[in-house]
Amino acid sequence: MTVELADALEAEGIIEPFPIQELALPIALGGSDIIGQARTGTGKTLAFGLPLLQRAQQTPGTSKSPRALVVVPTRELAIQVAADLTTAGKRSGSRILTVYGGRSYEPQINGLKEGVDVVVGTPGRLLDLENQKHLRLDGVGAVVLDEADKMLDLGFLPDIERILTKIPTERQVMLFSATMPSEIVSLSRKYLRQPTHVRAGDDNEIDGSAITSRIAQHAFRTHQMDKIEMLARLIQSRDHGQSMVFCQTKRACDRVAGELKDRGFAVAAVHGDLGQSQRERALRAFRNGKINILVATDVAARGLDVDDVTHVVNYETPEDEKTYTHRIGRTGRAGRTGTAITFVDWQEMPRWKLINAALDLPFNEPEETYSTSKHFFEALGIPAGTKGRLAADKRAEHAGLEAEEIEDIGDTGGPRVQRGRRERDHGRDQERDESRRRSRGGRPRRRTRSGESAVKGAEAPVAAPAAERTEAPAAPSREAEGGEGARKVRRRRRTRSGAAVRRDPENT
Repeated sequence: MTVELADALEAEGIIEPFPIQELALPIALGGSDIIGQARTGTGKTLAFGLPLLQRAQQTPGTSKSPRALVVVPTRELAIQVAADLTTAGKRSGSRILTVYGGRSYEPQINGLKEGVDVVVGTPGRLLDLENQKHLRLDGVGAVVLDEADKMLDLGFLPDIERILTKIPTERQVMLFSATMPSEIVSLSRKYLRQPTHVRAGDDNEIDGSAITSRIAQHAFRTHQMDKIEMLARLIQSRDHGQSMVFCQTKRACDRVAGELKDRGFAVAAVHGDLGQSQRERALRAFRNGKINILVATDVAARGLDVDDVTHVVNYETPEDEKTYTHRIGRTGRAGRTGTAITFVDWQEMPRWKLINAALDLPFNEPEETYSTSKHFFEALGIPAGTKGRLAADKRAEHAGLEAEEIEDIGDTGGPRVQRGRRERDHGRDQERDESRRRSRGGRPRRRTRSGESAVKGAEAPVAAPAAERTEAPAAPSREAEGGEGARKVRRRRRTRSGAAVRRDPENT
């Protein structure tokens, strides 16, 4: 490893390697293919990132043609990986670019044109840029597949294979995954050359069948109407720092975040209905300490790497043991300790018992608990007398989400944002059409039949007062014009009881 990289890590206080780094770095720096198994939060990013940065120092990338590629499953993980690589490479001048969907193409295209060493991105946006000729993969000498099992779960395996077929055969491939499903094993056999397999931690810790002892777990049987009160009290415990609260639905996320905000807490919600700029704003505020509560859905929280989360709360019981393991794995990261709390509603008991049995947890019958229960306060270290609203003198400890600016990234937004834009654009179209009609002279002309409007339900024009009406000149008949083929005009004779009525010359 070069001096610049070592100095940058030392400046950040990173001196001793984590187990996965100690195992993987010697092999990866030598240029060999590698399969790394370790759960999230164990330092995988630097295990593959330092070899990529050293390679980029030796052979910098050119316009549209990076030297290394990191493929990740989610936008949030792409941002986190790029941030870690930027920190490690800031003294070597390495150029890191993040590309992912949900934001404007232009900044990413401009970054590629200016030249880049390492590109970190999601499979879909990487293929889009390559198909549009903005990204060239023929100069890539090393590629990393990070959290390959999650990419498999999200259906990215065909995209990954397409990316690998576009990269030169003489390359280094590093695959990192917490688990090794059969599809990932087949992928490694097809695209990796004699890879070295390294594992950090025992098999139980890696595959998630047992949870690390660094996380203190609790389960309480709760009442639906009392959950928010319990949550508001537990996030005021003595050792509380940053908390992640998981909900099953987007609507529940918004409701819980709104109620906590009304109670004085610095909180933000993250879910799929938010635009990418809003999600990134909430995550920046959480990482920067401007808020200390993040309420999220499972999909939105995939790939979130925040090292100093002290508490994880399952506001609703997860779907299965894998989701439970993924959720509580947001705490107890990078050698720290953490606390995981699960609220089990009465109707969720059957699902919880399945999770409890699968993970061999000691909470088959969670104790009935209320926000005033003594054992609840004692188990979580909540000060006696704590209420469900944050005291006024503590509300200034965090600046809040409003203190974090919204970055204009040209994002397309989530479904809610897109729906609002469609409604807004439809309203503008209607206003524009109405303006055009008025500029042509008032009401649009409608064909009439027998003096009635041809449009059903349309109002007939209001007749002007007799004093204001003027006679319009009659149009000349074709017979009067003497044109060829003129049609004879038939005059109707008025009769009364069969006798002709004499016309008054003054009224004709």
